[in-house]
Amino acid sequence: MNGAFRVVRGAAFCAVLAALPLAALAYAGEELASGAQVNVAQARAIALRAVPGEIADEELETEEGGSGLRYTFEIKHGPDVYEVGVDAKTGALLENIVEGKSPQ
Repeated sequence: MNGAFRVVRGAAFCAVLAALPLAALAYAGEELASGAQVNVAQARAIALRAVPGEIADEELETEEGGSGLRYTFEIKHGPDVYEVGVDAKTGALLENIVEGKSPQ
């Protein structure tokens, strides 16, 4: 019985670990994705072509300009953080500005 308990407990632990990467892929505003024609992976690629670096934050939001639905990324590039906006319907680059210096 003790061995069976360990197998069940181990299987449950593996199931929890397997679910963790899915949670990490979620982003703010994901509930708006059905209105997007550009998926988040495509938008990330567009943003990183504009500003190579590390994405620190990302969200899908309704905002004026373009189609009204945009992905917004904060990208760390060297000491700076850029805000990069990508239209979620056309893939057009809507914004690419330096937000400020990163804390050291």
